[in-house]
Amino acid sequence: MTASAGAASGATGCGSRVATGPLPDWADAGFSGSTRTPHVLGAHGEIVAVLFGHPLSRSRKHGTHNKILWVARPAATPPAATAPDALRITATLAGTGTRVTREVAGGPGPSIVDLPQAGCWHLELRWAGRTDVLDLVYEDS
Repeated sequence: MTASAGAASGATGCGSRVATGPLPDWADAGFSGSTRTPHVLGAHGEIVAVLFGHPLSRSRKHGTHNKILWVARPAATPPAATAPDALRITATLAGTGTRVTREVAGGPGPSIVDLPQAGCWHLELRWAGRTDVLDLVYEDS
């Protein structure tokens, strides 16, 4: 899997890296200046997970959240009218059979994504007839 351009925080032990450089040009609307927000680019370059709750954690404390802003690359063609609106996340914990699903109503956008265990999670993402994959690490709190 690929990381976005810019300095990366280093390998996470997962296939995806958390980058701290600028967001891709197509994903930086609404951000000002040279914003350097932790983010993970999908393996196919179709979506970026902007991590406002970095590092992600199995159990958040003190009112913080695992907030992720999902930004999809603009589609080359409009989605079919029958394509579901939601962003569907199928997450599998590496090395186990543990699998959970989460849904972000309305498609890519702001979300809180809590997962039940610490470790490396492989996420399969589906929205508007499109797909991408990435890995996220959730720490033990």
